[in-house]
Amino acid sequence: MFEAQRRQLDALEADNRLRALMPRRGIDFASNDYLGLAGSQRLRALLTEGIALGIPAGSGGSRLLRGNHEAHEALEASAARHYGSESALYFATGFVANAALFATLPQRGDLIIHDELIHASAHDGMRLGRAERVGARHNDVQAFDDTIAAWRHAGGNGTPWIAVESLYSMDGDRAPLAGLAEIAARHDAVLIIDEAHATGVFGPEGQGLAHALGERANVITLHTCGKALGCEGALLCGPRVVTDFVVNRGRPFIFSTAPSPLMAWLVRQAIEIVAAEPELRSRLQAQIRQAEILLEPLGVPASGSQILPVIIGDNGRTMRIASTLQDTGFDIRGIRPPTVPQGTARLRISITLNADAQEIDAMATALAGAMAAA
Repeated sequence: MFEAQRRQLDALEADNRLRALMPRRGIDFASNDYLGLAGSQRLRALLTEGIALGIPAGSGGSRLLRGNHEAHEALEASAARHYGSESALYFATGFVANAALFATLPQRGDLIIHDELIHASAHDGMRLGRAERVGARHNDVQAFDDTIAAWRHAGGNGTPWIAVESLYSMDGDRAPLAGLAEIAARHDAVLIIDEAHATGVFGPEGQGLAHALGERANVITLHTCGKALGCEGALLCGPRVVTDFVVNRGRPFIFSTAPSPLMAWLVRQAIEIVAAEPELRSRLQAQIRQAEILLEPLGVPASGSQILPVIIGDNGRTMRIASTLQDTGFDIRGIRPPTVPQGTARLRISITLNADAQEIDAMATALAGAMAAA
């Protein structure tokens, strides 16, 4: 039994790509808890307050049955105002939100042009959908334009859907949103922007990088709640017709138990905290600049974001350096293919408010030593 699975696991181990769960070890340079809210006393206190208000922990069913709660609707109304959209829809995870979006909204005869480095959840959603899909070179505006033009020339007459992340999770670089928005407008396309790693960190009041585009009828954004907001879930934001269609046709939404009403209430409080306290983002930006200066002598280019990839290349060496750093007290993880392209195994250093300036300095020193020894 399971011989095929054992052979695949053995092959992964031989290639230094076997994954295993491991506990948290040392100072946080691995998480997406960018503003340090996830374990904060303030969210704990707010959670206690929500329990005291009688908000249930479980929903008891899907949103279309008895699972819908006023806490879900209050969050969605507040999120729509905050992120500048007509409506919002709350999901239990970002993965499910992306899967529902891509599996449901693009129709047969449409074309999805996605950045080649877009999240795995988007790929899974596209596989479930009916639209044709094609990858475009990373952050290459002209490639998106050319792909749509060629499709139209070949007889494509549906809707083009341009799908990108505003800030990429493994490289920390930004999408050229203004150029992509111009292409979308010119080709009557829909622009889907996954703000997972920008929400809470960039934009006025932490509204994300897409906020600079203003409210547009052809833009859909996704804001995850389990990263900088320190909670769980994701918010799909866009025109009312988009969220109404997902409620009626989105199988991952229709047939899933609704997210916890208590968590929905907590997400709304987290959004308000981030909006009201720009000093959180200012502190994070200062620490990002400090880390970039310290890592530059090690050949790590500045990404301009809280995600600093240290490209090693070799899978085994990457994991040896990561293990050394963990033994030294710094939680830095190795990232290997297929999460990143072949030959680009890396350490993904995440700058968060869970580490202070002194700890960032110590991390950079330890990294230099580990790289030299590996």
